[in-house]
Amino acid sequence: MPTSIQRVGIVPRKNHAAATETAKALSAWLLARGRTVVVEDVSDGDFGAPKVPSSEFHQGIELAIVLGGDGTLIHAASLLHGEPIPILGVNLGSLGFLTEVPLGELYTVLEPVLDGNYVIDRRMKLDVRLMRGDEEVGCGQVLNDVVISKGALARIAELEATLDGSLLTLYKADGIIVATPTGSTAYSLSADGPIVYPSLEAVVISPICPHTLTQRPIVVPPDRPINVVLKSDNGEVFLTMDGQTGMPLRQGDRVEIRRSEDRALLVRNPHLDYFSILRTKLRWGER
Repeated sequence: MPTSIQRVGIVPRKNHAAATETAKALSAWLLARGRTVVVEDVSDGDFGAPKVPSSEFHQGIELAIVLGGDGTLIHAASLLHGEPIPILGVNLGSLGFLTEVPLGELYTVLEPVLDGNYVIDRRMKLDVRLMRGDEEVGCGQVLNDVVISKGALARIAELEATLDGSLLTLYKADGIIVATPTGSTAYSLSADGPIVYPSLEAVVISPICPHTLTQRPIVVPPDRPINVVLKSDNGEVFLTMDGQTGMPLRQGDRVEIRRSEDRALLVRNPHLDYFSILRTKLRWGER
């Protein structure tokens, strides 16, 4: 059973008025209950608690509270540097796939969490390395997806994909998406990828607008490394990680993708289950 939480970090959506005001009220509420509070330094204003740089946010906290949407939660996950710190996602708009708690339920859900009464989802992440010959020129970690895609004016990209050393295929497409189960409801879904239950251990590879309709999304085991090599030289091609960071690719560059040893620990909203989120977000069953 988790223990009582004393040190809380708040991640408000950057330069978002409602997130800033909510963070101020939440900070006061937590301080009144004897908790130590820090706020990521991304917004102006006095939160009544120290603002810390993003690089130091993870130090010493036991819970991260996200105020924003799914993009803000993905950002928060990257701030934790693999530390096993639970994340409570509070959505300031409509219900999110990751930010499960509506603003009106924030304090109702948070009170038992602070007392140690909560359940977490352990979400798989992927480690990414960009290799140029024998040199690593970039790396990162993703909760949602790795995207390799051409620029607006570039011609179709040729991407050779292997799984555990065996040739998967040569994709001729606008790009490919390599997604976790969490990311299966993001960009991969719009590329006709399947919805994967978030606790499953699997990876989805989805081509983006493939030149041939026979190349379809595929679900593969996560314990086998995926390598994608850019074969073409037809213009700009980019590697993007979780939609947050990216870098240009050169012909011959290899992107190596492996299951990470780290997990993102998401605090469940006890009033929801995964299928109710799908029904709400995707309007399942509606005519």
